[in-house]
Amino acid sequence: MDADSDVALDILITNVVCVFRTRCHLNLRKIALEGANVIYKRDVGKVLMKLRKPRITATIWSSGKVICTGATSEEEAKFGARRLARSLQKLGFQVIFTDFKVVNVLAVCNMPFEIRLPEFTKNNRPHASYEPELHPAVCYRIKTLRATLQIFSTGSITVTDHVRQPSDASI
Repeated sequence: MDADSDVALDILITNVVCVFRTRCHLNLRKIALEGANVIYKRDVGKVLMKLRKPRITATIWSSGKVICTGATSEEEAKFGARRLARSLQKLGFQVIFTDFKVVNVLAVCNMPFEIRLPEFTKNNRPHASYEPELHPAVCYRIKTLRATLQIFSTGSITVTDHVRQPSDASI
């Protein structure tokens, strides 16, 4: 591979995690009995609700806090969260959709070459850590962006970003 050849890297966003509040107390038992696609985790005190379109999974607590995972964009996450709030309204709760924010974004990228992890870790020591007995990837932390990269020897890179505003700062 030539050093001067440009290769376009495809960065694919695979998961967007968002949080919102309903501003009302939620009866988890009622949601479990009357809701669709619901798993009631009574020992933990939460309900898991799945939507098919967009394909998201929501974790619902009785306090009214809801965490949605599985969306592939910020718009899809907001649409899914609003749909979930609407389904809770249809179950009889006085839901007010507030405090929506995207808290985490996960993206993947494949490099066109393999990476020698021990050498990479030595060259990037303060930011990179590699424990092959614990995990097969190098954990590379970027403190200024609050992003974490999992770098595998195959050239696959997973980027996890704690989101601030604007949301696409590090990706």
